[in-house]
Amino acid sequence: MKTLKKALKILGISILLLIIVGASLVMYNWRDRHPDYSIDLKIENKTPQPIKAGFSKRPITPTIVDTWNDANGNNKYSKAEGDTYNDNNNNGKFDAYWIAGMSNAKPAQGVHDDVWSRVMVIDDGNTRIAMISMDAIGFLHGDVIDIRKRIPAELGIDYTLLSSTHTHESNDLVGIWGENIFNSGVNPEMMEYVKSQTVAAITEAANNLRPAKLVFAEDLSGEDGKLIKDTRKPIVKATGIHLMQVLDAENDTTMGTLINWANHPETLWSQNLLISSDFPHYIREAMESGVYNGEELAEEGLGGVAIYFSGAIGGLMAPHPSLGIQDPFTGEEYFKPTFEKTKALGDQIALMSLAALKQKGDTLTNSNISLRAKTVLAPLDNTTFKIASGIGLINIGMPKYFKTRTEVGAIRIGPALFLSIPGEIYPEIVYGGIEAPEGREFDIQPMEIPPLQELISDRYKFYLGLSNDEIGYIIPKSEWDTGKPYLYNDKSDTYGEENSLGPETGPIIYKALTEVIKDLD
Repeated sequence: MKTLKKALKILGISILLLIIVGASLVMYNWRDRHPDYSIDLKIENKTPQPIKAGFSKRPITPTIVDTWNDANGNNKYSKAEGDTYNDNNNNGKFDAYWIAGMSNAKPAQGVHDDVWSRVMVIDDGNTRIAMISMDAIGFLHGDVIDIRKRIPAELGIDYTLLSSTHTHESNDLVGIWGENIFNSGVNPEMMEYVKSQTVAAITEAANNLRPAKLVFAEDLSGEDGKLIKDTRKPIVKATGIHLMQVLDAENDTTMGTLINWANHPETLWSQNLLISSDFPHYIREAMESGVYNGEELAEEGLGGVAIYFSGAIGGLMAPHPSLGIQDPFTGEEYFKPTFEKTKALGDQIALMSLAALKQKGDTLTNSNISLRAKTVLAPLDNTTFKIASGIGLINIGMPKYFKTRTEVGAIRIGPALFLSIPGEIYPEIVYGGIEAPEGREFDIQPMEIPPLQELISDRYKFYLGLSNDEIGYIIPKSEWDTGKPYLYNDKSDTYGEENSLGPETGPIIYKALTEVIKDLD
């Protein structure tokens, strides 16, 4: 009996210790990695002055060493199903880079095109900001803060905005697309490389500052809508291409071009196993070097560094496989997810962009920069995100109990406002069209009204999604739905809620965005 009591006591103590260790690990993973970090920044300059700008780009492409053998041809790695890897560096382990987006267990087999951190630094003599677009499915706020803290103080940068293109074809920098749901897809050495390359690009762009002129243009014809499928009701497409070309003030050569458009870079869909930036690659190549019909140059490029920013892509704006994309030269229509389809889409957006810039809507030799940015705390209601954070899959720090830190901002450059949005916002919040359909979870009317575009008086409007964070989908609360009855009394559920912080995210981010807009007026 004494032996049994002793064994039970040891078992009880062991279980208690495991609980304590497990709870400690969860609390450690939930910790705030940047205690007391907060910004509340307002810089106003209403006097146009000579502008300087500098550009740079640095690759953040992983080097694929180990490849693998797909036994059943399902494009997903599983040892249980007979898949094996080729240990090309002879270190006894599978050095995989996991492609982010669509599903787990997708190790890259190679590289189709480089992925990049591309930077513009702009200075009006009073304020200097860095604007970065990174080819990643997302980059979390804590990692953005890491980069900000590494930027050399002598560069004099007042504010840094880092946006992800949201490509579904590059390696995981968030964590949830690893080999399985229990292992992070982030390679720590790769993350360090991405951060160091981004800081190097910022430094180089700042050192490249030269007197500049700004050219603003846009295509609001709606023709780009044929390249977008809205996969969730209500049907509100985020159409419009927004452009800012930066010219060298001394010789009128192009230093760089910003392109802002709203569509998920997932043309290649779920079967691709090559690292790629998806259609942003073809847009940037065409803007820089020209649009080619086979080997023939069909439209000259501008030179310089092209930087692509994703817009309001929630809802979900996508080049879905059911959507045919036409080659702009041959008229051939592509449905299957291929690089040919991806190039056809990129070429069309580049052609529209180049045509819009030829009209030169506004050219400024003097301009001014104003800025408003602030930290926002948003409730973390998503149980999956809580668990993923607790077991260390994703680094969502929580400065307060189940609240995560994120950020919104507004940057005014001359006649344009650049709105910094920390996730994938539903277009109806930006453009209007929010509904309160039957089957909604909350018996409320639309809250995120009026639409953001009606609050912006600036002639040119840039909506920079996934900026300084990736909090997932930003959904109107009156359209939130997680169970039966489904929205619009449909037979199936909606997509979006499972990748959102929660139902309060839409109202909170909308309110914060309206405040930074109004604070600049």
